[in-house]
Amino acid sequence: MAPKKKSKKGKAARLRAEALLRAQQEEEARLERERLYRELVERLEAKYEVEKESELAQYNSLAQKFLSAKQWKMDYREQAKWEHYLSCDGAPDPTVPQEINTFMSLWRDEQDQDVQLVMEKGEVVLHLIEKLQFLLLETAPEDITDEKQEQYLQVILQLQDLLHQKYNDATQSLLKVASMYEDSESGNMHTVLKDINVTFCLWANLKMKVRYRQDTCSEAGHAFELPMSLALSSVAVRVLYTRYDHVSPLWVQCQGLPRQEGPATLETAEQPQDTGQGSGEEEEEEGTEEPSVPAAEKTVPNQRKSSASLKETSNNKDDIKETQEETEKNSENLEEPSQEGAQLPQVGNKESEEEAPLQEEPGGGEEAPRVVDLEQLVPVGGVFHISVLRLPPQAQDVGDWIMVELLDVGLEEYPYSPGKAEDGTQEAVQITLRLPDNVIYFEVPVLARWDPAGQWWRTDGISKITYEAEEKRITFSMGGFSTVALLQDAHLNLPYQAWELHPTGVDEGLFTVTAAFATIQIQIKDNQCMLSSVVVEEKEVLSHITGKWMSPVALRAALKRAGVNIFPAEHSPKYVPVPRKGPLAEVRAYEQMALLAAAFAFAHSKWNGEAGPEQVVFKVSEHLTAGSAKGSHWSLLMFDGEKVQHLKLTETSEAFSEEVQEESEFHSTLYHMVKEFASNEAMEKVERAGCMFIDSVYQLLLATRVLAYS
Repeated sequence: MAPKKKSKKGKAARLRAEALLRAQQEEEARLERERLYRELVERLEAKYEVEKESELAQYNSLAQKFLSAKQWKMDYREQAKWEHYLSCDGAPDPTVPQEINTFMSLWRDEQDQDVQLVMEKGEVVLHLIEKLQFLLLETAPEDITDEKQEQYLQVILQLQDLLHQKYNDATQSLLKVASMYEDSESGNMHTVLKDINVTFCLWANLKMKVRYRQDTCSEAGHAFELPMSLALSSVAVRVLYTRYDHVSPLWVQCQGLPRQEGPATLETAEQPQDTGQGSGEEEEEEGTEEPSVPAAEKTVPNQRKSSASLKETSNNKDDIKETQEETEKNSENLEEPSQEGAQLPQVGNKESEEEAPLQEEPGGGEEAPRVVDLEQLVPVGGVFHISVLRLPPQAQDVGDWIMVELLDVGLEEYPYSPGKAEDGTQEAVQITLRLPDNVIYFEVPVLARWDPAGQWWRTDGISKITYEAEEKRITFSMGGFSTVALLQDAHLNLPYQAWELHPTGVDEGLFTVTAAFATIQIQIKDNQCMLSSVVVEEKEVLSHITGKWMSPVALRAALKRAGVNIFPAEHSPKYVPVPRKGPLAEVRAYEQMALLAAAFAFAHSKWNGEAGPEQVVFKVSEHLTAGSAKGSHWSLLMFDGEKVQHLKLTETSEAFSEEVQEESEFHSTLYHMVKEFASNEAMEKVERAGCMFIDSVYQLLLATRVLAYS
């Protein structure tokens, strides 16, 4: 027995010794591998520093295409102005004060107040407003003075105010002859007029009979039921639906426009409350102190300055350093959320909604107001101006004469205060609205009313809301009459699930974004983009804007109007739980990806979130065919804005590692990195790529910010 015990003990000791020896050998091997890898990295770093200047010089030569694109757009705008001047079509140039002021003055003095004519002229006005908005969004800050920018903003506000005033004048003109439009059954007036931008519903209570206190605008799908006190009053009800939003502050209407500051608030406070929108709903845009400009759009021109700086950099190291510092300074706008919005009582904030959704307005009140956080919730689908109006004196037949009392007071809002219903509760107006067909509400929208005094949207004062998604209809009750809108979370499609960009031809590409609720495909060709498809729950939607070529700025505006917002704003980090990314790496990555987009495909990598805030990680593959990039041999690149490296790991690796791919080196730009494995044909396509295609790709990447929000 004793020898057997000794034999077992000896065997166990040998096994322990062998295990210890293997562990020591493995540790020594690991340390040796780390030593060799450190030496390799040191050699690569040394070579990178030596070749950095020459690589940047070569890259800057290629990046001159950004300056060429900028010059092309400036020349295009000048040519458009000249062609407009030669056309003599009667439409003003909104950038020329004399022309636009004359246009507004002449229209203001016109006495013809027909609703149909206002609609026709309104289409011209909306085109002028859009032209100024796009001009402000597309022009680099260094190419427009503060005075010129303020001039354009003022013109936008004046045009909006004039357009709504014309609808008020047309309403008053129509109400003066309401008796001519009596309905044969009820004896009341009922009329509906509509075009692509506006639906105009007007009802007048001519007979003042209780049983006819409700009306349905079947042509528009709207309906209402008046409280008993109004059923016996000489009133009219107008439901004016506008596809556009001229009520919210300008930075909300068209994200990227600067927020106006100044004494406009005092001017607004001195104006009497007008019907529907009036002075309180136009001029409030000037004085509303809302958060600063959303950066996703505004940084397009800012970053163009960054690109231009890169291109003009000389081979001198000091010049290169100065350019990098300027790019870093300009790109800071991407990640600096505004804090001003937090000062107001708000709804829609995901972090605080459950704990304290309501806060009392200064001065108190019976019902705590709920003020909408416009950084998170934005109006989608236009605005419904719902007004109760004082019915003017009607024309009377006196013998062979038609006599009418003329009052020089303009359109008057009826001073309605809700009384008590028969059951003791407060009277309410029952309203049903038909929602637009060309807008997607991914979730139940938030119904809000405009408060011209506070100059904000708020959700209190609205009750008994019933939303019917299939019928695209919403029914609710209000204690009075207000301008209302349906709001949607601006970030519900963020973060992205995936994204991909690949070329499809000469200066053509396809950009695919898989968002939370939809998959969006955008074709890119030269200086234009086209929405190829929007797929929601395996169904293609938004056919009214698919298949139409437009500028990148126009495409972003069209998608937002349709409820598909895949464009993060300056304040989006507060609402989207994604790892922060350094703006320097992000902006430079977009620039350099755009320069390579003619011959290379790029796609989302799951390791991007693991790489840390100062690096971005994405997939890249040479792509010379017109088909999809699926099945391509992808390489993983990591970029910090100054140095790019080819990673050894793949999408199927178990853990993230910064280990460099074998036989690869560090480079200053993506251009020089892909040259390691790219064909000559691919690099020649990159050299031949058109500047406008590159610029369009860059604008889309910067607008969607796929490296920060996926």
